[in-house]
Amino acid sequence: MGSTLSVKGQDSEISLDIASAHVDVGTPNNSAAKSTSIAATLSIAGKLTHTNMQIADRETLKLFKWSLVTAQNADAYRDVVVKVESADHTFRTIHFPNAFIINYNERFSDHRHG
Repeated sequence: MGSTLSVKGQDSEISLDIASAHVDVGTPNNSAAKSTSIAATLSIAGKLTHTNMQIADRETLKLFKWSLVTAQNADAYRDVVVKVESADHTFRTIHFPNAFIINYNERFSDHRHG
């Protein structure tokens, strides 16, 4: 099973293979009926390896730069699609037409296997 992330902005596109995606959709708990206020959060994770380093580094740098765009700038809001595929079949497509980054982090380690 594999997952891909595609992001389309005003002047750029981002395309990455990702290790995992987590979607959380929620409504306020303090309502007696189904609320019209819906919050949806998409969390993605990936790992850079020596086989995809050049492309992934370039694309993750684009993600990092997007995370620095302020909310007042229209380019902060982009079209995001995550596709989860298994055996050449799209199992799930998650689409956020006006996504923005709340949190972004990267972790680096020189821990070596072998």
